[in-house]
Amino acid sequence: MNVERYIRVIAGLFVMLSLALGIEGSPIFYSPWALAFTAFVGVNLFQSGLTNWCLMGTILKKLGVPESAASCAR
Repeated sequence: MNVERYIRVIAGLFVMLSLALGIEGSPIFYSPWALAFTAFVGVNLFQSGLTNWCLMGTILKKLGVPESAASCAR
């Protein structure tokens, strides 16, 4: 896997987990404030799309995760 795929997997996992923690009908409900983390992930995805910079991408690159040879836009 490459940096782009890890970012997508991590963002999706964070959104699903924060929804599960923030929706009252969920068996692992914690607090409605957990939904704020969903908003945080969304804002970061929006910012990344505008600036082409992502903190998680920088962290993953420093951990040695390879970058993609071809992006999905090609």
